[in-house]
Amino acid sequence: MASLNVGNLGEYLREQRRTAQLSLRQLADAAGVSNPYLSQIERGLRKPSAEVLQQVAKALRISAETLYVRAGILDEKEREELETRAVILADPSINERQKQVLLQIYDSFRKENAAEAVDGGDTAPDAERTAS
Repeated sequence: MASLNVGNLGEYLREQRRTAQLSLRQLADAAGVSNPYLSQIERGLRKPSAEVLQQVAKALRISAETLYVRAGILDEKEREELETRAVILADPSINERQKQVLLQIYDSFRKENAAEAVDGGDTAPDAERTAS
C-alpha cells in the first residue's frame, strides 16, 4: 500500500470541485462534511478517512477508488480490478449468473497472467501471438 499523499489529493479534489462548478460550501454540504474540514483536506492539512473520501466522491460523481489511489489507501492495480468488477456487477443487461461467470473468467485470466509473469513467460494474449 502506498503512503498517504494528502497534498496531491487536496489539489485533485479542488480541481474536481471546480470542474463540477461547486463551491467549497456546496461540496461540503453534498458530502455531509463540514466546510472547514473539507477546506483542510483541500489544503493538504488533514488526512480524510476512506468513508469521507467515498462521500466526497459520491458528491462529485467520481470514482471513490480514484480518490483512494490519490490518498495512498489503494494502489492503482487494486483500483483497476475493483472498477472492472464494479462495471460487470452494475451491468443491467446481464443476469446474476452471467455476472458471476464473467467474474470467474476474469479471475482465472488474472491468475494465469500473474503466473506467466512470475515464470518470465510472455503475457501477450494468444490472439496477439498468432497475429505476429
